[in-house]
This record gives sequence, structure tokens and C-alpha cells, in this order.
Amino acid sequence: MRSGRLAALAGAAFLAASCGAPAGVAGVSTLPPTTPPGNGITAASADSRPGRVPPPPGDTPVRVPPPKMSSYTYAFPVKGCRASYARKLLVLPKTVIWARKGCAFVSPVDGVVQEVNVNNLWSPSTDRGPDREGRFVTVKGEDGVLYLGGHLDSVEEGIKPGTKVKAGQALGRVGNSGNARDTASNLYFAISWPVSSQYWWVRRGVVRPWPYLDAWDDGNPTVSPRKEMITLRKQMGETPPCTQLCASKQVTPVPDETRPPTKKKKKNRGGDDDDVVVIPL
Repeated sequence: MRSGRLAALAGAAFLAASCGAPAGVAGVSTLPPTTPPGNGITAASADSRPGRVPPPPGDTPVRVPPPKMSSYTYAFPVKGCRASYARKLLVLPKTVIWARKGCAFVSPVDGVVQEVNVNNLWSPSTDRGPDREGRFVTVKGEDGVLYLGGHLDSVEEGIKPGTKVKAGQALGRVGNSGNARDTASNLYFAISWPVSSQYWWVRRGVVRPWPYLDAWDDGNPTVSPRKEMITLRKQMGETPPCTQLCASKQVTPVPDETRPPTKKKKKNRGGDDDDVVVIPL
């Protein structure tokens, strides 16, 4: 009898405990949440914008320079002025960089001045090939590449054959001499290899320059045309024959080269030849 009475009392105590406890799922507390430390202020409520969690403190991001593509350092050939150029083949493998008259034409790389023409010898009555670029300066870069800047309004004092120059050093001023006399001011810019002046058709452009202009303007001044120049020189020979605009009395100016582009188009690194690139100050 006693054992039965004890069992009944234990069952009653268990039933009372079950009725007094909050209902819930096993393993999940149904008690009200306790107040977190910090007087109830959480990271989310500390910010004026609900739900925003401030980022953890950290170091200032490190700016990573572009990869070094060569041992040479280059400069965009027009300095201190807004400029634009067409990324397409304009009869010859060169480009026309449109810029305000008087803007500085600078050496694209360290090197030595090879040819200088301070006289505008071009005449529409003869249209001699060697004279079409008007006033011009060529630089043999330390990379072995020849760079030509033509249609100049003037040549800087002291710039003559044999003068050593640095990348970014002024060589002349943008103009419209030569067969560009009826066009807006511009810089005739060409890349080739050094040859005797009698092979003038080489200096006026062999390597397409716009991929390198793009890179120099976009912040990687170490992209070099040297490898492409060497490849083309092997394919064409040191002094290839003249094949385009070789005879005198050509019709000038060449179509599509009389005025700067009027519509800005997006750069296309895929090589779309119709792109126009506008260079800000």
C-alpha cells in the first residue's frame, strides 16, 4: 500500500510540473530572450540606417600597378591637350591625332632625333611624297623603333638630328603643314623602323599605332611596338618598295582625314577598326 501511495504522489508531482512549464519543442527554449550586453544596443541598431552593419576596420586598399610589358617607358605623343584619333586604317598604317593647334608633340620614348624638317616644302601642284608630312620630326627610340610626328606648325628650338631626347620631351607644336593645310590641326603619327631618308615611304608608317596609343593613354606606358616592328621588318624587308601614294600629284587631302571625329565611340579592345578614342586633358 505504501509503495502504491508513493507512486501516486510521484505521478501527481510530475503532472503538476508539466502543467506549470511553458509548452514548446524539445531542445528549443520558449523563455523570453535575455537582454544582450551593451545596454541592448546591437551593431545594427547603432547605425542610423536600420539593418546596416558597419564594415570591420581594415587597411587602405593597395593600388596595383599594371604589369610591366617591356623595359621601355612610353608617353602619349600629344601632351597637355584634349586629343582624339581614329582606330582604323587610313590608307596607310598610321593615325591622325586631332588636337588644337599649338599643342605639344612630345617624344614617345627616350631616343635620338633622326630627321628634322623645319620647312614646309609641300605644294599641291607637285604633291611630292617626301613633302606630304610638312614640318616633321622623327625619333629613333632606344627600343630601335622609329617614330614620326608630322603636320607640325613648328619644331622646338634645339631639336636637330643627333639630339638626345627623353620620353615626354617637347619636339614641336601641332599644326596643319604639308598636305593637311586645308584640314583641322592634327599630328600625323607613324611607327616604323630607321632607314635612309631616300626611303621616305617607310618612315610614314608601317606599324599600326593605335593599340600602343591605347595602352599608353590607359595607364600602361610599358607596352612596346618593338616586337611587331621586328616581325614586319622581317616580312617586308629592310627597304620595301613604295606601294601606296608614291607618285606625285595625288589628290589631297585623303578622304576621312580632313576633320576630327564628331562622334565619340566607346573603345573596343576587341580591335574594332571603327572605334574613335577621345583623350581628355
